[in-house]
Amino acid sequence: MEPDPSEVLEKASSASLLNPEQAIVMLETLVKRDYENDEAGTRCKEQAIMDLGQLYSKHDKATSLAELIKFSRSFLSMISKAKAAKLVKALVDLFLDMEAATGSEVELCKECIEWAKEEKRTFLRQALECRLIALYYDLGQYQQALKLGSSLLYELKKLDDKALLVEVQLIESKVYHSLGNLPKAKAALTSARTTANGIYCPPKLQASLDLQSGILHAAADRDFKTAFSYFYEAFEGYDSIDSPKAIVSLKYMLLAKIMLEQADEVTQIMSGKLALKYMGKDAEAMKSVAKASKERSLADFKKALQIHKAELENDHIIKAHLESLYDKLLEGNLLRIIEPYSRVQVPHVAKLIDLDKELVEKKLSQMILDKRFHGILDQGDGVLIIFDETPKDKTYESAIETIHSMGKVVDSLYGKVKKLT
Repeated sequence: MEPDPSEVLEKASSASLLNPEQAIVMLETLVKRDYENDEAGTRCKEQAIMDLGQLYSKHDKATSLAELIKFSRSFLSMISKAKAAKLVKALVDLFLDMEAATGSEVELCKECIEWAKEEKRTFLRQALECRLIALYYDLGQYQQALKLGSSLLYELKKLDDKALLVEVQLIESKVYHSLGNLPKAKAALTSARTTANGIYCPPKLQASLDLQSGILHAAADRDFKTAFSYFYEAFEGYDSIDSPKAIVSLKYMLLAKIMLEQADEVTQIMSGKLALKYMGKDAEAMKSVAKASKERSLADFKKALQIHKAELENDHIIKAHLESLYDKLLEGNLLRIIEPYSRVQVPHVAKLIDLDKELVEKKLSQMILDKRFHGILDQGDGVLIIFDETPKDKTYESAIETIHSMGKVVDSLYGKVKKLT
């Protein structure tokens, strides 16, 4: 006689904390059983599939979870459409949130979409297509993301599904930002925020909107003060739901302070009540950069980049801003070195700053063109000649201003004479 499915489910639930492997075996046995004409058994099997999916996700069994999604399709016809859609969406979300990089994510997502099309489950298909667009974005397949996104946006606007519409518009903004099309990225984000104002936004989605707003303010307008406010809002949102993205928001907050030349405040933020639990390699990396920026030390900055390479260079947003910070520090150091000279050899400057001669030469020529200082590069002798900054002659400006004023006086007198005649 087969054991009662509700008892097996209860035992598996109790064992999941102490002996997860045993719980997985029990749930796998229950999932493989057939409860075609048994309503209570069907309910237990549905719950068992969900519990098993969560255990697979928790213990990094991505392949087993993918197999469970495929295996459970035959069972979905035995439960209501709403329940089936909820179960498939939950399992696919669990699988994709693992970020296991099995290489089968896109294929599995497409299979589920095809199944939803065959079963004519429009809302489930749209939700899965939204996840597929996000997956394309994560994998750097931006053209596929935009193509699928534009067709899905057209559908969602007709159906007025605002919650999903916000998600798709947000992903579209991220894709355009990655492609470097900042005007379109801002337009997509504005649309997402406008749509979000008319509905209840879950904390995770609201935090994602705030994070993207901060990223675009920093990238497009170099407005790090406003960006910091958005990053702080995103950090609080992610922290309230214990999301791993909270540390990303915290890193961006610290980056904004460094770019604002307020490196002193980095330590202050890190010692705050909310940030204390996120102390780790990522926070240490940003503290090292802040210290180098405060001391305007190029050597310390390069050292921080080498030690914390994974934490700083794997995030393309942090990497981009740190490159501009490096340029700023390099300029400052070069100006400090050449300040006492009127004529100095480029190899000597390169030796003092501990960089390649070609790199230093290129940077100095760029600084001359940007009018950071007045001088010329004599490449024949490998010498930098610096000129004293001549005071600007304002004679011509004053003369033009006087002529304009005289013109106004003549026009005024002509107007008065005309009235008399």
